[in-house]
Amino acid sequence: MDFSSVFNQVQPILDDVEKNGDDAIRKYTKKFDGFDPDPLTINPADVEVALPPTIKEAIDRALSNIFKFHREQFIANLRVQTMKGVICSRVAKPIERVGLYIPGGTAPLPSTTMMLGVPALVAGCKTIVIATPPGNDGNIPESIMYIAKKIGAAKVVKAGGAQAIAGMAFGTETIPKVDKLFGPGNQYVTAAKMILQNSEAMASIDMPAGPSEVLVIADEFADPEFIAADLLSQAEHGADSQVVLVVTEKTDLDSINQAVTQQLEKLPRKEFASAALKNSFTVIVESTKQAMEFSNLYAPEHLIINTKNAEKLAENVENAGSVFIGEWTPESMGDYASGTNHTLPTYGYARMYSGVSLQSFQKFITMQKVSKTGIKNLGPTVETLAEIEGLEAHKQAVSIRLKKLEN
Repeated sequence: MDFSSVFNQVQPILDDVEKNGDDAIRKYTKKFDGFDPDPLTINPADVEVALPPTIKEAIDRALSNIFKFHREQFIANLRVQTMKGVICSRVAKPIERVGLYIPGGTAPLPSTTMMLGVPALVAGCKTIVIATPPGNDGNIPESIMYIAKKIGAAKVVKAGGAQAIAGMAFGTETIPKVDKLFGPGNQYVTAAKMILQNSEAMASIDMPAGPSEVLVIADEFADPEFIAADLLSQAEHGADSQVVLVVTEKTDLDSINQAVTQQLEKLPRKEFASAALKNSFTVIVESTKQAMEFSNLYAPEHLIINTKNAEKLAENVENAGSVFIGEWTPESMGDYASGTNHTLPTYGYARMYSGVSLQSFQKFITMQKVSKTGIKNLGPTVETLAEIEGLEAHKQAVSIRLKKLEN
């Protein structure tokens, strides 16, 4: 991504939304998406959703698994006596207001709504705002509205792109301002998030999550049809998706390529998948060890390990957003319903970012309590250190108390 070029295109949009609020969001939505969202926001509680029972059942099962996995991520509050009379503690609190960006356009993504909405609900965030482009009919997909109701979202914004991100970051006449922005998106959404986290909007972000990517490691024991299906499941996201195949020398590449061609022809989103495959590549390595070394350098968003020793090889993963181990674990499982989160770092950011988790929706506050015994024990140390730094008032804050105790 040419960051400087995209930043220059996005900045005026952010400035316009900051100044003109809803009117600016409507203007850019009409310009880029071809419709004027009216009303711009919806309260999910006011909407009746009619979904087929099979779809409700699928969503509810996925919600249950995601809820279970994220609920177990609660970290107990810490309370440590660092020395006699000095107690240090750390408590977790939810981020009060969060904005969840759900990409749309070529396909609705109720799965991302679940992945972001469930941990926000589990964490106890007071205000949840969802922004997503409506469908061609100008409406929000019912599957997304169903999940929005389930997680108690306050508002659903009928807009996407940089303008929707700006609306949540700054707040408008109808969109509540949020404290943190979540969700993947195209290069313009990613750029908007990166700019806004360093602006007067005072909104942090989960990570720079852009177009999706997968790296598949395979050896001669992998089923070519499985490999082809995994590559295509990523490619069908869009032309900007990255698909990387890393194989050992004995792997039957001809069979994999043949399976890709056969499966591609049957895909409704063949055009998107074909475009993504043109921008993708295959790497041939001498061993699975070398394959893992390449993967750790690449730091993929999704890593599929389909080798004979998959579980053992996974122990060597250093950089990846999420890992799918063995021939029966396609990326689709984590994308939808296994329980792990599919909002993950891309562009190699897996080297330093984690995927979304419960902790992404929390902030941690440290506390300390010092007794008379504690300040007697530790006070002289603080006095000395403050004196070294030339901060006399810091020293006096301790010295005055120690003198009181002496008297």
